[in-house]
Amino acid sequence: MLCENVLACCEYYIAGSKLIEETLEKDLGILISADMKCSQQCMYAANKASRVLGMIKRTISYKDPKIMVNLYKTLVRPHVEYCVSA
Repeated sequence: MLCENVLACCEYYIAGSKLIEETLEKDLGILISADMKCSQQCMYAANKASRVLGMIKRTISYKDPKIMVNLYKTLVRPHVEYCVSA
């Protein structure tokens, strides 16, 4: 009998102990799910960027547009753009 999902029908053991199956793994800062979808990574990046934006909003009292653009480019954009190609 062939399994549709090869990972679901295989059990792996090390020294007699069964290994648990992980559905989400973080490797090099990228969240990889068992079905290889990027939705978890996208949600993580959006939440991280939102937290940084909230921190900027709470701590910066003088909100000059030039300063805000520089803060966004420096602090927020790297979180959103990290591993976009992955």
